[in-house]
Order: sequence, then C-alpha cells, then structure tokens
Amino acid sequence: MAAARPNPAPWLLPEGSQTMALVNLVLASVPSANTRESYAKGIRDLVAFSEGRPITRILLLEWRAAMKAAGRSSSTVNLRISAARALVREARNSGAIDLDQAFDLLRVGGLPSRGSRSGNWLTETQVDELLAVPDRKTLRGKRDYCVLAMLVGCALRREELATLNVEDIERRVGRWALPDLESKGGRVRTVGIQPWVKQAIDEWTAAAKIRAGRLIRRTTLDPVGLSSQTIWQIVRRAGAKIGVAHFGPHDLRRTCAKHCRAHGADIEQIQVMLGHADIRTTARYLGTEQDLVHAPNDRLVH
Repeated sequence: MAAARPNPAPWLLPEGSQTMALVNLVLASVPSANTRESYAKGIRDLVAFSEGRPITRILLLEWRAAMKAAGRSSSTVNLRISAARALVREARNSGAIDLDQAFDLLRVGGLPSRGSRSGNWLTETQVDELLAVPDRKTLRGKRDYCVLAMLVGCALRREELATLNVEDIERRVGRWALPDLESKGGRVRTVGIQPWVKQAIDEWTAAAKIRAGRLIRRTTLDPVGLSSQTIWQIVRRAGAKIGVAHFGPHDLRRTCAKHCRAHGADIEQIQVMLGHADIRTTARYLGTEQDLVHAPNDRLVH
C-alpha cells in the first residue's frame, strides 16, 4: 500500500526577497503599465489582508468577500483576483508551492459581471464646456487644454499621450497625423489630427518653447513628461468642474468614438482609429443599440 502523501507546508507571503522576486516576475509578464500598477496594488492588498497568515483558498475567498463588502466594483475585485492568480502561477512555476496547492488556489475566480459597463460619454455641449475649463491665458492652462484636446479629438489612451513625442507628429497625405502609433497588443495605427487639435498643440509648444521630446510635460523647462496618472488627474478635475463624476481619459476616448459615429463615420474606420482588434469592442464603446425607428434593413430594396 502506497504511503500517504504528506501535506505541503503552508504558503506564506513574508516581506522579503523571495516574495518580491515572484511579484517582479508577475509584473514583468504584463505589457500594460496600467495593469502592472493595478496588479502591484492588488498583491499589496492581498499581503496586507493576509496579515502573515498562510495563503489558502479560504483566505482568498475571504479577501474577495471583504473587497465586495467594502464596495469595490466587480471589475476592481476581478482585477485583483487576477493579480493573485498570476502570483500563484509564478509560485507554482518556481516551485514555491506544489501543483495541488496551486490548483486549489486557482479555483478562486472573480465576481460575476451582469451586463457590460459602458462608461461615460459627453454630449457635444459638454465637450465644449470641458474644453473651456483650462485657463488658456496661462501656461498650465494651455497644456491642460492640449491634453483634453488630444484625448477627445484623437481618441488616445492616456499612456499613449504620456509617451508621445513632438517628433511623432507628422504630415501625411496633406494633413497632420500620428503615424505608426503602437496600440495595445502591438497593433499599429495612424490617427489623424484635426486642425483645432493641432492649434492646441501649437499654442502649448510655442508657449512652453518645446521643440523636441515629450509633448506633454511640466510647465517648466524640465523635459520630463507627465505620468499617465497625472494626465488622469487633469481630466478628472476638469470633469468635476462641469459636474461629471467618475470621469477619466478613457471616457474621452469613448466620447470621440461616439461623436465620430454620430457624424457618419463607418464603425470599421472607428475600429481602426481606436486600434481595436475586435469590432465588438468598438461596438461596446459606441453603446450601440438597435434603432427600430430607422432600422438598418429599412434601406434594403428588392
């Protein structure tokens, strides 16, 4: 008769080099800077919640319930659970825990999502109000106006804007554009720049005497660019000024897509502009609903 397999030692997450090595492996596997930041925050939260107790399936379930009870959204909870699962997989791969422990921990999933979160869109009037928030007589106001104009006019992600250089703005087929802009997943796209957006860029760069390097930076001669988090704060503050709560840069990206569609742009062209791999993602951005007053098949004739 085979001997019973001994129970593995409990898995602890002490503050130390071994845990940090696992965390670094997890973060290195995530391409998005925002997701890396969220994963790091999630792992820190798990370590704080465990208070030195072994990481078990029961503890992960308790952590998930505590986040829900604290009012965390399903998306936030699920992102943090994903971070914990990534940590478990790295621990399994490195031999820090055995396969049975990993299997048990990976059984803990996220919270169910009912429906899809569509985010916020601004009306054209609200866009005008938002763009009027920065005081364009000041250097900071010119910069913040340029930030808002680039986000709502070019549907950029905040990370893309944070890393954009002046040299990236080029003339293509008789107009200003952002050619070969790298999207998430390594996809490359070209985004046109509207004249009013280019004017916002020119006003800011002329006032700040910027000729090369990061486009969006501090209002001093320091060439260091603003972080994506600071760009988020600029948008959040402007949204609060016009009475829009829970508003961020991605909502301006949605707003741009929504208005493009309302003015007759093809959804396929909007997909290309946004850099989406799947047109269903674009449809969710647009909040597409069936129009039975002007149904699409009304145009069919026979």
